Amino acid sequence: MNRDRFTRLSAQDAAAVVKDGNTVGFSGFTAAGSPKAVPRAIADFAKAEHAANKNFKIRVIAGASTGASLDEALAQAEAISWRTPFQASPTLRKQINNQQVEFIDMHLSHVPQSIEFGFIGKIDVAVIEATDITADGRVYLSASGGISPSLLRHADKIIIELNEYHSKRLCEMHDVAILPTPPHREAIHIFHPMERIGTPFAWVDPKKIVGIVETNEADGISEFSESNEACLKIAQHVVRFLVDETKAGRVPESLLPLQGGVGNISNAVFGGIGQCDDIQPFHMYTEVFQDTLLDLMESGRMLGASTCSLTLSDDKLRKMYDNMDYFAPRLVIRPQELSNNPGVIRRLGVISINAVLEVDMYGCANSTHVCGTHMMNGVGGSGDFVRNAYLSILVTPSVAKGGKISAIVPMVSHVDHNEHSLQIVVTEQGLADLRGLGPIERAKCIINNCAHPDYRDYLFRYMENSRMGHLRHDLGKVFELHENLLRNGQMLP
Repeated sequence: MNRDRFTRLSAQDAAAVVKDGNTVGFSGFTAAGSPKAVPRAIADFAKAEHAANKNFKIRVIAGASTGASLDEALAQAEAISWRTPFQASPTLRKQINNQQVEFIDMHLSHVPQSIEFGFIGKIDVAVIEATDITADGRVYLSASGGISPSLLRHADKIIIELNEYHSKRLCEMHDVAILPTPPHREAIHIFHPMERIGTPFAWVDPKKIVGIVETNEADGISEFSESNEACLKIAQHVVRFLVDETKAGRVPESLLPLQGGVGNISNAVFGGIGQCDDIQPFHMYTEVFQDTLLDLMESGRMLGASTCSLTLSDDKLRKMYDNMDYFAPRLVIRPQELSNNPGVIRRLGVISINAVLEVDMYGCANSTHVCGTHMMNGVGGSGDFVRNAYLSILVTPSVAKGGKISAIVPMVSHVDHNEHSLQIVVTEQGLADLRGLGPIERAKCIINNCAHPDYRDYLFRYMENSRMGHLRHDLGKVFELHENLLRNGQMLP
C-alpha cells in the first residue's frame, strides 16, 4: 500500500488545478488541520490573474474557520466569491459586510449533510491536509476531522497536503464515520464521550487524487491572552452554579460531559472548573480542544475528551506530540457531523457553555451580527449545542467598549438562539437561572442579575412603559439602544 503511486506536485502546480468559479472544499476546523501551501499558492495565482485583467474567484467551503494561510490569504487576494459556514478572517469579514462575498451562515452539524445531499451543488476540488495516505485510498487526517470525510467522498478532484509536522500517531485519536442518508439512518452508537464507532482514517477513491503536496508546517495557532477580570468573574459564577447543581442532585457528582466554545471566556471558565475541588474529574464532548483543556487533561482533572479539532497553540500541540503515550488514549477526534450531532448531544446530556454578543431581557441571544447587520464570524456550532444540551449556558461581559455597549438589551438585533433554547445567562455581574420562569420573571431575573448597573434603570423603565402582553415591548423604542449606538457611538444618551 505504497503512497508513491501518487504524483508529487508543487503547491503552484496544485493551485493550477483550481479554475475560476470552482467550488473548493478545504479541510480544517479552525486553523487546526487547515491546508497551508496550496491555498497560499491559489491566492498568488489569483493576484496574477487579476493583474492580467482576468477573472478568478472561487467558492470556498470548510468545516469552520481556517488559518491565516487560507481565508485571510484568499480574501486579501480577492479570490473568494462565496463562503460557508463560518469564518474569522478580518479581511474576509469586511468583504462579507460590504457584500463583496456572499456568506452562508450555517449550523456546523448541517454542513456535511449539505454536501452529502447536494444542497450546495458540486464540489469541484478538495484540498485535504493529512499525515499519511495509502495507495488504496486511506487518508489519515491531521489535527481535525471537520468535513474532510464528506469532501473526500464527493469532490471531483482531490489534492492532499501531506504535512510532516503533525504526528502520525494522530490516527490513534481519529474516529471517522459518515452517516447513511435518510431513510436508512440508524441510531448513532455513541453512548459515552470516548466511545468510537468508525475507523482511524477517511477514505477516497485513489483515481480522484490529482497529486500530493509535501509540507512541514505548524498550524500557527497563537496562545490566548490572560483572562481579564470580567472573564474570571464569569468563570466564578459558572463554577458556583455547577457545584450547586451537583449538590441539588440535578447533575451527577461526576458532572455530565461539558462543551465549550472558542475564546478567552471559555478558557477562563474551564480553568476555574479545573481549580475547584468540589468538582470531580470530568469528560468533555465538544468541538474544539484548547490550551487550558490540555493542561486539565495533563493534571488529571479532565478524564478524556471527544472533539472535532485540536485547536492548540503551537507550543501546546508540540507538548502533546511529545507525550502521545499519555494523550492519545484520552482524546477522540471526530468529523463535525458527529462532534456536533444534536442526537448525541441530547443523549449524553451535554452541558454547553458558549459566548454570545448580546442577550435580550426575555432570553433570545445574538452571537453573530453587530447591530443586526454586520457579521462577526457566524453561528458556528453554538446552535447545535445550545438547542440540544441538558443545560444551555450563554456567557458574555455585561458591557463592551468601556460601557458604551450593553450586552443586555430589550430585544436582540438578530436572533441566533431563541428563548426556548436558552436556560442560563451569565455575565460578570451574576447568573440568571431562567428555568421555569415566565417572560416577565425572566426579564426581571436577567436585568437584576446580568445587566450592568448603568443600564438596569433603563431596562426596567422600558419594560414598565411597554405595551402589556405575554411579552412587553414598545415597538417604537425596542431598538433605541442600538440606534443610539449607531448615531452617537454609545447606547445610553
